[in-house]
Amino acid sequence: MDIQLLKVFFTTAQEGSISKAAQKLNFAQSNVTHKIQQLEADLQTPLFYRHNRGITLTPSGQILLSYAEKILHVIQEARLAVGDSAVPAGPFHIGAVETTAAVRLPMLLTKYHSEYPAVDFSLITGSTEQHLHAVLHYELNGAFVAGPVEHPDLVQEKVIDEELVLITPVSHSPVNSIQDVQERTILVFHSGCSFRAKLNQLLNEEGILPVKLMEFESFETIIGCVSAGLGISLLPRSIAAEPEQQGRIRCHTIPGKHTIITTVFIRRKDALITPALSAFLAEMRAHFS
Repeated sequence: MDIQLLKVFFTTAQEGSISKAAQKLNFAQSNVTHKIQQLEADLQTPLFYRHNRGITLTPSGQILLSYAEKILHVIQEARLAVGDSAVPAGPFHIGAVETTAAVRLPMLLTKYHSEYPAVDFSLITGSTEQHLHAVLHYELNGAFVAGPVEHPDLVQEKVIDEELVLITPVSHSPVNSIQDVQERTILVFHSGCSFRAKLNQLLNEEGILPVKLMEFESFETIIGCVSAGLGISLLPRSIAAEPEQQGRIRCHTIPGKHTIITTVFIRRKDALITPALSAFLAEMRAHFS
């Protein structure tokens, strides 16, 4: 099987369009179409359905896609392994949930960058679900997510436990139970957020249906809206501590098993541990020990 044909197929499947794949690969559309037809002839099966709306993977195409992703990743790893020196260098992509990135990682990343300036480091923030998908599909070398994570293709290392607290406007009376705030609007992150999942667990256990949920993209916005009296939220104490000291919000400890959230670092079991990843793991373990 020709690797170039496989790369064209994989890119086309990812882009969902021959024209977009051609643009990404810097090929003519006819060239992309021809290479896909070559691969289909080699495998003696159609890989895409062609229709007025574009293209869709056939069942055979869907099967090949998972193999193509692994094959192309292994080829890239082989290049890195053969050309690797002992000095950490080259591209290195890590994911993290926003709160971990903002509070727990700045000192670690600063030290890592200072020690290994040849590493082309990038940090992508997003939800736990997004990062799980990205690590599994070789798009990230690893990610800091809410744990525990149970997946046969992943390795996880515990990083830190976080206490979640209920935050309200400063004027709010003491809260001893989630029942005390059941009539308030609840401010949450987008679906897939681990804090939102914990809050849902708390509400479900108490048999509470929230009056209204409002979604936001950042914890800074949530804190600002809670301070203004729009509603309440559930956030890590590490995030809420400073705005509470500034007199912007009030934190309330809620007893229960769902008020502790564990952050873990995940990576694929079969991924090559490059010098850049090895150095990062060592710095991470020392930082959080």
